[in-house]
Amino acid sequence: MDLDLLRTFLEISASGTLMKAAQRLHVTQATVSARLRVLEDELGVSLFVRNKSGAQLTKEGKALVPHATRMLRGWQHALSALRSPDADVELLSIGGEFALWSALLLNWLVALRRSRPHAVLRTHVDTPARLLDAVQAGSLDMAILYSPLRRPGITTSLVLEEELVAVTTDQDGSGPDQDGYVYVDWGPDFAAAHDRAFPGLRSKSSYVGLGPLALRFLLQVGGAGYFRTRAVEPYLRSGQLFLMRDTPRFSFSLYAVSGERDHAPLRQWAWTHLTAAAAWPAESWA
Repeated sequence: MDLDLLRTFLEISASGTLMKAAQRLHVTQATVSARLRVLEDELGVSLFVRNKSGAQLTKEGKALVPHATRMLRGWQHALSALRSPDADVELLSIGGEFALWSALLLNWLVALRRSRPHAVLRTHVDTPARLLDAVQAGSLDMAILYSPLRRPGITTSLVLEEELVAVTTDQDGSGPDQDGYVYVDWGPDFAAAHDRAFPGLRSKSSYVGLGPLALRFLLQVGGAGYFRTRAVEPYLRSGQLFLMRDTPRFSFSLYAVSGERDHAPLRQWAWTHLTAAAAWPAESWA
C-alpha cells in the first residue's frame, strides 16, 4: 500500500474537498484525484460521494479512516524507532497551539521529562487545523487545543474548563468600551460571543492574534482586553491588573486530541501528566 494514498485520503476526509486537500498536500488537484482513484481501485469500493458541496465519506470511507490513521501512525513510529540508536526507546510526539506554548505545553513537557528522563519527546507548536491534521495522519500522538473541530478517527477529551475574563490596567475601569482596549483573537466562538456582547467594538479596537503577546503588550502600555483566567490570576493578585466590572465571562475550555486506539499505554502516560500539569499553580501559566 502506497502511504501517500492514505495521506491523501485522510486529507480529503479532513478538509471535505479535493481542492483543499491538494493545497494542504502541496500537489495539484489532478494528483489528488488520481491518488483517490488508485486507492478506490485497489480497495474495490467508493470512498467518497463527490458533488458541488465537496466530498463526503461513504460508509466504506468512514470505516477506512481509523485503519488508515493507525497505519500512518505506525509508520511514523517505525521511522522514529529506526532513527534512534536505542531500538527500545519510548517516543512521544505532542503538540499545542500557539497560545499554549508558554503555558500548559511547557508544564506538560516538564512533567513528562521528570517522569521518564530517557523518553524521547518531540514537540510541535502550530495552528489548531494543522495539529489536527498531524494527529489524524499519525505524526502526532496527542495535541492540546482550544475548541477543536471533530474529526474522524480522533478522540477529544476535556482537560480543563477555563474562562476568558475582561481585565484592565485601570483600577477604575468599568467596561471594555474605552481607549486602549485590545481585541485578542481567541477563535470564532469567542468572536461571535464578543460581538453579541459588544457590537461594533472589534472594528474600533487594536487587534492582537496571540494571547501571550497581547498580555505582555497590555502590561507594558496599559489598556484592557479578554484573557484566560489562569494567565491573569497572578497579575490580579499583584495589583497589576483588575477585573472589569459588569462584563460577561466566556467559556474557553481546553481539550486533548489523540488517535482512537493506537499506543494506548503511551497515550495514557501522556494524558496522566497532562492533567497533572493542568493543575499546577497559576503562576506557572503566566
